Amino acid sequence: MLGGMARARIPLPTLAPAPVLAVALASLTACPGDDGEGSSGNDEVAGTDTATDTAGSETGEDSGGPEPCAAQTPAEVLDCVDAEAYTADLEFIADLRVPGSTHWQAVQELCVDRLTELGFSVELHDYGTGINVLGTLPGGDPTLANEAVIIGAHYDHIPECTGADDNATGVAAVLELARVFSTVETPRPLVVACWDEEELGLIGSDAHAQRTLDEGQVVVAAFAYDMIGFTDDSPNSQSVPEGFDLLFPGEYATLEANEFRADFLFWVSDEATEALGEALDGFAETRGIPTIGAPLTDALKTSPLLADLRRSDHASFWDRDLPAMFLNDTADFRYPSYHCFDGGDDSIAKLDVEFAVDVSAATAGTVAQALGL
Repeated sequence: MLGGMARARIPLPTLAPAPVLAVALASLTACPGDDGEGSSGNDEVAGTDTATDTAGSETGEDSGGPEPCAAQTPAEVLDCVDAEAYTADLEFIADLRVPGSTHWQAVQELCVDRLTELGFSVELHDYGTGINVLGTLPGGDPTLANEAVIIGAHYDHIPECTGADDNATGVAAVLELARVFSTVETPRPLVVACWDEEELGLIGSDAHAQRTLDEGQVVVAAFAYDMIGFTDDSPNSQSVPEGFDLLFPGEYATLEANEFRADFLFWVSDEATEALGEALDGFAETRGIPTIGAPLTDALKTSPLLADLRRSDHASFWDRDLPAMFLNDTADFRYPSYHCFDGGDDSIAKLDVEFAVDVSAATAGTVAQALGL
């Protein structure tokens, strides 16, 4: 998840009021930005010869892998998410992934190899300073061929930090959902993205969103996964941005009633994806996951006052008024090892992998609904 942005991290339950924010919000009007220009550089990937043997062997994709998904409804899709497949990918991805490094290249190649094997049309989107891996699976309804659903996660990270939660958990979720939907016929096409250079300023997703807009692609919803694996059920383990209680009093009351335990999935939507957030709540409930949603009006989604709700790749789509949803565990508002700030590593050993699998399952049902299943 993008770091280095100005934000107020207030320990709970002593959240201070924010009168300045309240006044500013009262006069705020919608002002979608369009400040990024991605290049149109594409390299079609015809086969799997660019993928490393290491990536293939480490991720457990062999004849003993998960069965194809036979789901006919969004609710049935949840049971297709395989914990072993997810964990194998997480274990491979979680290593130093600074852009240009050896393992950054290996994870890029894993995305290429996996999506190609699953039958996606795969391209390397070279936008000048980095490379997105984009895979497209056509839908079954030709009248909806231009209405895409996007699921994506950034595969880069910062120096000297393993980045297990940030964002190996998200990339593993994207690859597992790609596997699930590769055998489920859905009306709308699915685009799977491994975005580059998020940590440098959302650069990869910015280029992808701009190109999507330039090409006239209709986006039904873009789901951005960034850090979905850390929980803590201790009281007062969760913090929130300053002013959260003013914008979301009901959600704040829920946190307060739960003694501010960091045990929930947090989602942030715009107006167009708010209904999908509500659907996510229902799917998550079936997996025993608490959720808290923060639906934003279109007047608020591009506001710099809400920087803490714009800290990942969904913001690239919001800035172009393309519908998007952010799924996360709130990063440094609960996780001491975010960006290794506490002097320790962001490692798998600190994560709740079962929670991450359940998040992947719940969001798979939500994605299926967006795809028109």
